[in-house]
This record gives sequence, structure tokens and C-alpha cells, in this order.
Amino acid sequence: GFGGTELLAMPGIWWGLGVLLPLQLVLLGLASDPCYDATRRPRYCLPETTDLATGRPIQASATCGRPPQRLCSFSHQGDTSPHQCRLCDQADPASAHPAAYVTDAAGEATCWQSGPVANASLMLALGGRFELLYVALRFCSPRPHSMALYKSTDHGHSWTPFQFFSARCLRAYGLPPASTISKNTEHEAICTAAQTGLTPLVGGLVAFMPLAGRPSARAFEYSPVLQDWVTATNLRVDFDRRHRVLGLRGREASYGVSELQVGGRCRCNGHAAQCGAVGPGNAPQCQCRHNTAGPECETCRAFYCDRPWQRATPRDAHECVACECHHHSHRCRFNVELYELSGRKSGGVCLNCRHHTAGRLCHYCQPGFKRDLSRPITSRQACKACQCHPIGAISTMCNQTTGQCPCKMGVTGLTCNRCAQGFQQSRTAHIPCIRTECQKHCNLSHGRIHMNLRKYCKKDYVLHAQLLAMVESGEWWQFTSSVLAVYRQRRVPIRRGEQPLWVPRQDLACGCLRLQVGKAYLVIGNDAESPDPARLVLDRNSLALPWRDVWAHKLRRFQQQNRRGKCRTP
Repeated sequence: GFGGTELLAMPGIWWGLGVLLPLQLVLLGLASDPCYDATRRPRYCLPETTDLATGRPIQASATCGRPPQRLCSFSHQGDTSPHQCRLCDQADPASAHPAAYVTDAAGEATCWQSGPVANASLMLALGGRFELLYVALRFCSPRPHSMALYKSTDHGHSWTPFQFFSARCLRAYGLPPASTISKNTEHEAICTAAQTGLTPLVGGLVAFMPLAGRPSARAFEYSPVLQDWVTATNLRVDFDRRHRVLGLRGREASYGVSELQVGGRCRCNGHAAQCGAVGPGNAPQCQCRHNTAGPECETCRAFYCDRPWQRATPRDAHECVACECHHHSHRCRFNVELYELSGRKSGGVCLNCRHHTAGRLCHYCQPGFKRDLSRPITSRQACKACQCHPIGAISTMCNQTTGQCPCKMGVTGLTCNRCAQGFQQSRTAHIPCIRTECQKHCNLSHGRIHMNLRKYCKKDYVLHAQLLAMVESGEWWQFTSSVLAVYRQRRVPIRRGEQPLWVPRQDLACGCLRLQVGKAYLVIGNDAESPDPARLVLDRNSLALPWRDVWAHKLRRFQQQNRRGKCRTP
């Protein structure tokens, strides 16, 4: 194992662990589920720190023993004179020194030897993404004069420098020896001469703590830069130069490592206290809490997206919150604009609201339904049909609160099912209730009007006109109309463009004609029935039908037939 005295003598070695682990240990002792307090409120939690190297396969660029060769090592930490030479032979398990000895459980009892090479490297796949707290190597040879530690975050496809060790940093790695790390460079590797001395000749330690000396280390959970800095999937150690040792020939010297320890934890973003190998390919999978999901608890569970996902911190667990859909939907999505407009409180939008509900939160009734105030909004019967009368109501939609349907003129009742006072039932569904005095005044149609050539020929004029404005003038309403097309011309010609159009006041009040400014109509009339043939008059004997574009072709055909003499005048 690793001796405590040597680590304690190294400034800042244990400091990083002291900053990161106390909260984790306290949480583990407070409750059976460290991610929640005694009142089930979510809190920041971390997986247990473990040795990620022990038992894992490791690769070496060079290993002694093929062919068999004589290697020498020292038996005492500080004396170079007594050294022992043995044969290294890969074919003989008793004298082999494979790379597997670096990560086996035997510790210092076994040792990997590279053989007499100038450079060598060890590569370790961690098996997933982890946050590393320390890396330590115990040597069974003198420590290297120069060595480099690299990490990979993409399973070995690319490598990033993690730390350089050399007594001559500038010559070996092109970096000046660094004593302090600035805020702007805390995500970059530095070079140090520490832990590169020749002694001890046996059992020397090289340890690296990724957070030691980094300005933001005390606020690690609030620093995405350092969170990425400590994250790795693979490690590589390059041994670039040996010390020259008196009494030891170069062809008998070797790099030797007896133990590699990598202290780390699953990257769970503060949302899990346990981690197990249950992911694809036995990759580590966080046992996510706080309604989070994913191998690293890096997203919110389905339906828990009322707020954006965030990494947990000691101040706020940033639990993922369920959308408020009042039990009418099990699906929702996050809308960042709504989240900002709500003061960063709620951004969930419910999808596929059921039970006749609608809205962002399924909190009101869909068109055609009204709230049943005797039931809570979470009830499946919270909305019931409006039941608007199919003849008396303008539409099937009613007031969400009162249930009042929109009634036609002269119709009253919650569902528009009876005539109002002063009105009586008519014989047409278009105007089901008319004023009593209007009963015999209007010439109301009882069905659809089908225009054919015979009916067309009986009319004095057929126009396509749009109503622009209206003003009351005594017993008349004067409309300003724009004549868009003349399909049958009367004796007093009607020109295209703006024309005054007159409607008797009583005809409009009784609903004989239903006109609205801004809309276009098919206007049909006879001068003989007009109360004032000198004017363009619409009265109870005329027709004004909301314009439909499909009529234009039919009316032009009638117009052409009229020009060919098909319409016979009496």
C-alpha cells in the first residue's frame, strides 16, 4: 500500500480530498438515502470514492522478458551499492513481470518491468466516465527523471495532457516549471520538478491530484471548467527519461511500477449516491435520484421538465420538477421562452391533454365544453359538454365558467333553447326567433337558394359587392359598397366601384337582411319590388348572400347565355 508519511510531506496532496469528501461522508451517515434529508427534501449527493485501477486490465508499450534478459534493481531506498540482478523471462511465470502486476491486488509484492528501453508507457481504460480525485504510482525502480500523465475523455481516441513531471521541464516538455496556477489556466497541465528525485531508489511515489492548487477548487461544484478538467475515461503514463545511477549499466536498467491507484467516483452530477455496472457493456451507471435520468444523471426524467436540468450543488439540489398537468396528461415538453417569462419558475407545456381539457397546463376546457365547478380541475369529469342548442346557438362553444352559449338574435336561455321576450318562433333555422311585429314583415327563405338560368333571368340585377361602411339616415341605413362585379345589369346601369346601397331600417331590424360591414355579398334584386327604383335598394324582397368564390364561374356562364339571348324578356 501507500505510506502515509510520504503523502503528508507533500504540500496540498490531501487538501483536495479534504475539500471534496467531507460533505459526502456526512451525507452517507445521515440517512439511508443520502440524496434526501429526513423530511424527504432533495439534497446534493455524491457516489462513494473508489480505486478505479485495481483489477482492471492495463496495457504497456514495453515489457521485459522477450527475449529473456538480465535486469538489476536495488534492495535499499537510498544506497546504490547493493543491487540485485535477476533474469526476466515472460515464458516463466516465476520470473515474468507483466503489466497486470501494476493493477493486481498484491500491491508492492509484484512489479512490472519495462526492460532497458528509453521510453515506455502504461495505458489504463477506466471503463466509463469518472471524476478523478488522485492518481498515484509506486515504483519498484528509481522514479523517472521525466514522465507525463495524459487523460482521455473519449475512450482513448484523443489525449489531453494532465500533468508533467521533470527536473528539466523546459527541455523535456517545453514548459517552465510552475509554482502557481492562475484562474485562466486552471484547465491546463503544468510541469513540476516535485517527485522526480533519484531517491528513494525503491518504493518511490509519484502522486497527482487534479484539483490541488486550482483557484476554483473550493467552489468545484460551481465550476464547469474544473468539472470537465477532472473527468476522464482513460489514463496514460509516459516514462520519457531515466536517471543515471552509478553502478548500474543502461542495458540492465528498467522502468518498474509496482502499483497504480486511481481514486475517483462516477460522474453523477450531484444526483446519485450509488453507481453500478449496469449500463451498456457493463459501463458504470449512476442510480439517479432527484427525478433525473441517463448514465450520468445528465437529463431529467420524462414528464419532469418544468425546469431545465442543472447539476446539483451543495446549496441547491436542482431537482427536476414534474409538469403541472392536473392529472390530464403524462407528457410535456420544456419551453425556454415561457420559463423566462415566468421568472424562471415554470417552463413545462403539457402535451395531448385528455378528458376534454386544453391549455399549457390542461387547466381549462376545450371548445365545446365548460367547467363543472362542483368538481376539482384534477377530476376526469372537470369539463362537461356545453349542450348548446343546434338551432338557437351561434356555435357549440360556451363560456368556460358560466356555460352560457352564444345565442342568435332574439334567442335566450343558457343553452339558447327559447325565444326572448318580444320575439316569437319563426319557420326558419336561419332566424329561429323574430320580433313579433316582424313575423309577417320579412319574406324569409326556408331553405337553400339554388340559382339557375330561369331564376337568374327573372332578376333585374345580380352583383358581387363588398360593404365598406354604414350610416343611419332616418328610416334608412345607407351602406357604402364597392361593386366588384356586375353579372346582370338593370335598366339604370350600375357601375363598378363605390356605390351607395340603401336598406330600410325596419328590414334590417327584423333580420330580413343580415349585413355586416367588411364582408362581401351576392346581391340579387328586382326594381319593380323596390320601394325606390331610382336608388340601389336592398329590402325584404331582395337577397344578400355571403359571397362564395365558386359562384363566380356559374354566374359568368349565365351572363354569357344572357348575351346569346337565352333570357327572354316578357
